[in-house]
Amino acid sequence: MEAFLKVMGSLYDETRVRLLAFLAEHGPLCVCDLAESFAMGQSRLSRHLKILKEAGFLEVERRGKWHYYALASKLAPLQRDLVRHIKSLQLDLPPLRKTSQECRI
Repeated sequence: MEAFLKVMGSLYDETRVRLLAFLAEHGPLCVCDLAESFAMGQSRLSRHLKILKEAGFLEVERRGKWHYYALASKLAPLQRDLVRHIKSLQLDLPPLRKTSQECRI
């Protein structure tokens, strides 16, 4: 029950739902590109990403000093079904804005 509530609680925020839809559409992205696209400070964004990662939705890969986030490659059935439903929503997602080459390796 606790795991279920953690997963459901992680989605009780419009920004996190939009982040999942965005990552489902654009694939692995650097945290700097997510911050730029969502016009959000990295500390606030990192909090949202941490909650989604702890709920089993995301995986993170460190490349140099940057973190790249993507949907978990092996989503549990509940998370997989929720992502499928989120992708079917008609969400107003921001355009993908890539930052300068500074955050590239």
